[in-house]
Amino acid sequence: MEKEAQIQELIEAMNQTHDRRMYERYLAVKLILQGKTQKEAAEIIGRNEHTVGKYIAGYQASGLEGLVRRTAPGREPKLKFEQLRELKEIIAYQTPVDCGFPARANWTLSLAVQLINVKWNESYTLKGASRLLHSLGLSYTRPTYTLKKADPVKQEKFRVQTFPALKKN
Repeated sequence: MEKEAQIQELIEAMNQTHDRRMYERYLAVKLILQGKTQKEAAEIIGRNEHTVGKYIAGYQASGLEGLVRRTAPGREPKLKFEQLRELKEIIAYQTPVDCGFPARANWTLSLAVQLINVKWNESYTLKGASRLLHSLGLSYTRPTYTLKKADPVKQEKFRVQTFPALKKN
């Protein structure tokens, strides 16, 4: 591809991306194509020369696709797929009491860590358990209670008249 066409392609990619890191990558390659040195491009985008060199190598090998950020594979999860599914089901549909914990109505990170340890003999930190539960689509919410014998007319009156007046004060 001719340099001007490559530069134009990079400018279009820069205009379309909302990812700051991808914008930097496109900009670095564009600067090199416009005649800047790797050192100059690195100074402009705030990265080191080695990083800019990797961007150039990726672009030369695969074009714009070579600049796309890859995620690191990371280590294998401690729990297998079936165990993760079971953990999600337990926390979403059972209470800690159902699982043999002392009288508790709500799950906490500490209880989730204990459950994982007891059930699958794996240890997690509170932060690790938080990340794990978040990756399963679970989030902490306080339970809301509704009164069975509440008068809907009085509730509506409170919601429409009394509460707005209280908020103004």
